[in-house]
Amino acid sequence: MAHYLLVHGAWGGAWYWRDTLSQLTRAGHRAHAVTLTGCGERAHLLTPAIDLETHIADVLGALDAEEMQGCILVVHSYAGMLGTAVADRRPGQIAHLVYVDAVLPAPGESWSSGQPAETRAARIASAERDPQYAFAAPDPTAAFGLTGPAADWVRRRQTPHPGHTYTQPLDFDPKRVAAVPRTFISCTAPRLPTIDVARARMADPAFWGGAWNGGGGVRVVEMATGHDPMVSEPEAFNRLLLDVAA
Repeated sequence: MAHYLLVHGAWGGAWYWRDTLSQLTRAGHRAHAVTLTGCGERAHLLTPAIDLETHIADVLGALDAEEMQGCILVVHSYAGMLGTAVADRRPGQIAHLVYVDAVLPAPGESWSSGQPAETRAARIASAERDPQYAFAAPDPTAAFGLTGPAADWVRRRQTPHPGHTYTQPLDFDPKRVAAVPRTFISCTAPRLPTIDVARARMADPAFWGGAWNGGGGVRVVEMATGHDPMVSEPEAFNRLLLDVAA
């Protein structure tokens, strides 16, 4: 039996993993989904004080509360920042780190690093207009390629995302993170432009000072679907997660 800890991206919540949780459980594994502070059903806790360290603490707290050792940590989108931090701080607890169309930071970068200037400016401006310093969710059809009932389901549940998580830098040791076996699931139809930096980095042998391609090893898998494969292609996505535990 494998232990999966699932961490949603921006504007999400544990709800994002509804189909994934049920399929992993039916396959005989243990799975738990985190809702980050100020998001999803915890949106009532949203305050301007929430930052990247708050969300890192959420994931570390879930590891402890669920008593997970040898965990398969699955991080989506923005949560690539969190997965990188957790692998740096608790490498002994993580058996495999799965980046799902996720941010791949370099040491000292923030989530916003490398994003187009207009995207960065728009998100910061949106947060500054909000009394809780949070920025609004994009339309899931335009941004993530979702359509029909799937787009409506995501649209109804999205909540504004804490703004200080966007610009706070993360320091970490790339060699320590790279010692953890990794999989990157790259979603290509349509591609989310803000993840293109991560896609380029995966192909760069010098990324993380050459550590990305070493250590515990890395596998890159492409899915011909949009940014939310757990919603748009849940069965194919779940097969990839099960392959990690095989």
